[in-house]
Amino acid sequence: MMIRHENTQAYSISIPETTGSAIVFASPHSGRAYTKDFRNKSILDLLTLRSSEDAYVDHFIDALPSHGAPTICATVPRAFIDLNRAPDELDPALIAGVKSRGLNPRIASGLGIIPRVVANARPIYHGKLALSEAESRIARFWTPYHAALGDLLNQTHQRWGHSILLDLHSMPNEAVSTFGPKNAQPDIILGDRFGASASQSIVRALEIALTREGFKVARNAPFAGAYITQRYGRPHSDQHAIQIEINRSLYLNERTIELSSEFENVKLRLQNAFQSMISQYGANRNLAAE
Repeated sequence: MMIRHENTQAYSISIPETTGSAIVFASPHSGRAYTKDFRNKSILDLLTLRSSEDAYVDHFIDALPSHGAPTICATVPRAFIDLNRAPDELDPALIAGVKSRGLNPRIASGLGIIPRVVANARPIYHGKLALSEAESRIARFWTPYHAALGDLLNQTHQRWGHSILLDLHSMPNEAVSTFGPKNAQPDIILGDRFGASASQSIVRALEIALTREGFKVARNAPFAGAYITQRYGRPHSDQHAIQIEINRSLYLNERTIELSSEFENVKLRLQNAFQSMISQYGANRNLAAE
């Protein structure tokens, strides 16, 4: 199958010549192009900067274009700009000249569109950034990524009559530690904003496909979906978006950000589940009737 590749400073896209499904796969937080300029601006070492990265999640979907589904993955790191935030989520504690506009828990915790901290609330910078710097990052990275993602979804919807965005992320194991002992903790959290961003039949189909591959799956807690699912999930228009959070401890040494021996096995199982979804949601699938 012929596949068209497009690489920019913000993202990489792979689009099969003939799409076989209404599903688009995305990874907005796996970018790892840490430029020398960014590293010089930060007070953190590279390993610490990478602690908020969805490391290697893009590899879980790299083979899917050959099965008929397009993919888009961030190139730019999350610590530099968060593509899963709205463009007006600017942090007044980091960006000079920005005024507080009421309580926003993401901004308050330092996780606005230009993050102030990485994992465990470690500050990225010493002092503030100029507003012009934030606006430049948004124009150079956020805007092109969302323009490309929007085009992919619009083209998919026009061709198939519906579209499904599966938006892949990773979560630290500690995020699900409150679920009880290890054998009770979920491997994957599906976020559909409590039913607001996707048809329940699609979420259930994805849950079944993942469970069939041996994953323990939960929904919406502690992650229900953020800006991307809110923006692109419109079930009433047959536009569906589901956030997929994968427990990093399944395939990664979280301390060193090195792949574990289980990575290939986890990747194979995820790809099996995703290929099942690609097969289910193609031509003549009437989602509105479900």
